[in-house]
Amino acid sequence: MVRIADRIKLLGTETAFAVSAEAAAFAAKGNKIYPFHLGDLNFSTPSSVVEGSMKAIRDGKTGYCPTAGIPKLREVIAADINAARGTNYTMDNVAIQPGGKPVITKFFLALMNPGDEVLYPNPGYPIYESQIEFNGGIAVPYSYSEGKENFILDLDAIEKKITSRTRFFILNNLHNPTGAECSPEEHGAIANLAKKHNLIVLSDEAYFDMRYEGLSKSIASLPGMAERTLILYTFSKKFAMTGWRLGAAIGPKEIIDVIAKLNVNNESCSNHFIQYGAIEGMAASEKKEKDMLGVLKKRRDVAVDILNSIPGVHCYRPHATFYLYPNVTEAMKMNGYDNYETFRKDVLHNTGVSFCTRQHFGKVLPGEKNFYIRFAYSGIDEKEIREGLEKFKKFMSRNMTNKQNVKEKSAIA
Repeated sequence: MVRIADRIKLLGTETAFAVSAEAAAFAAKGNKIYPFHLGDLNFSTPSSVVEGSMKAIRDGKTGYCPTAGIPKLREVIAADINAARGTNYTMDNVAIQPGGKPVITKFFLALMNPGDEVLYPNPGYPIYESQIEFNGGIAVPYSYSEGKENFILDLDAIEKKITSRTRFFILNNLHNPTGAECSPEEHGAIANLAKKHNLIVLSDEAYFDMRYEGLSKSIASLPGMAERTLILYTFSKKFAMTGWRLGAAIGPKEIIDVIAKLNVNNESCSNHFIQYGAIEGMAASEKKEKDMLGVLKKRRDVAVDILNSIPGVHCYRPHATFYLYPNVTEAMKMNGYDNYETFRKDVLHNTGVSFCTRQHFGKVLPGEKNFYIRFAYSGIDEKEIREGLEKFKKFMSRNMTNKQNVKEKSAIA
């Protein structure tokens, strides 16, 4: 009989894919689905990347390559990071990865010892918690609260969670699922905490370039932080390359050297010819990227406007990412729901609108009273957004109307 290793019990998953499978099964029965559940992109990868990769294949770039990645791509990424963040990285500070997600795992493999504590965002990308616990660390969640224009960090609460065993801080500025971004004051406060308590920061910057107004900032840009920060960089969002699986770890050379050694032990190297495609994509015009951001901004505005027109729903208008995280506490209450899964499935089966809930982004924390759901608008066209969310609005309004009618009848009786 096969015996599965005990440690597998500690391994979590990305439950958005389970929601996707459920939506696909519902669609297979002939139902129309409005896919707000998964942060994939329904844009084509730029032709510069495609043609660059195809040329590399024809030129025979189909074998192994240096385990840290081909030098030219590492140089280009270092230059790109430096231009946008004001840093001074070289190719020695870059290790190419098969996507952004491996950076999370290798960060912990390279640096974390059993029993080390890690502060991580919850709600947040579920792979953080999964990899902390799987690799023997202690996952310590910190959270967000609603501010004037977006979600904000409770900095006092974060500092109170730091103990003598705290070693790492995960920061996902331009945050999945909330769309939150750090103010200069928040960035500065986290940097000060990291230096005061000698913490190493994993800065997940997957959405750094996915913004509609303003400029993105990196904690690695702040004084004294480049030497204690590992940046997660990915091509998935910026170049609509989610399925190509290409990313990079950028940080201090001593960490990058260990990550390159982990590359040898895990995948040998990232895909050879795709790296050449990425070089061509980064050298090409930015028009494709700007066009994509223009489309995403229109989608954002349509979705936010409709969501905020639904009684009991409040939704911020984030300046970055392609996620919305509306507060639906009152709407659920008015419709008689007190359970995320019942609510989610009722909406799916009555409207075809498929979304994730707060429960898909980490364990619900003690004291949480509000209910949130996440809409990803990266993989659904504007017309479908309007159609789907109007059905959602009608469903919510119908339920509220029915409930009001019952109350009125009861009062008359």
